[in-house]
Order: sequence, then structure tokens, then C-alpha cells
Amino acid sequence: MDSKVILYSCILLIGVFISAISQVILKKAAQKQYSSKLKEYLNPTVIFAYTIFVGTTILSVIAYKKIPLSMGAILETTSYIYVTVFGITIFHEKLNKKKIFALILIITGILISII
Repeated sequence: MDSKVILYSCILLIGVFISAISQVILKKAAQKQYSSKLKEYLNPTVIFAYTIFVGTTILSVIAYKKIPLSMGAILETTSYIYVTVFGITIFHEKLNKKKIFALILIITGILISII
């Protein structure tokens, strides 16, 4: 594999990881009570999270200049893994057999696709 493809794949993976962090920030903000709908959407935490989303979109655009579209779609599925790990560690969500099976399928698909 070309070294540029590897570099830009890493850029995409970093963007996907940061996007998952932004999702956690938004969920934390959604768990708070606000005095009005306007304050619910226009507060520093939410604005920061959406700013991060814009940054990750820019990273994706940069990455897709050098990596194949099919590979990018595969790498973006890693977000399911990050979100699951954050859900378990930060929000104390429980894993059931269906979620474990789904994660195994996702990881297997990623590994098969990149080999």
C-alpha cells in the first residue's frame, strides 16, 4: 500500500475518532436541563461539539483526496467501535449478546476488507 494512502487513512481514522468524542459531548449536553429551548441548542458545549464536527468533516475531505472511496467507507465504520467503547466507559451502558455479535461482525468486516 502506498505511504500516502496510509497517511491519509490515519487522518480519516483520527477524524472519525474525534467525531465520536463530539458525539459524547453532545450526549452529555443533552442530559442537562435547560431553562429554554434556545439555551439547549445555543450553549458553549453544543457549539463546541458542532465545531468539532465541522473540523472532522474537513479531515474527511482531506483524507478522501488520497484514499479510495471504498476504503474510506470501511474506515468510517470504526466509529461504531469508538461509540460503543465510550458508551460503556462513560455512560455505563451495558453490552448484550446482540451488540457483541454486531461488533464482531463490524471488526471482522473491517479486517477482511483491509487484508
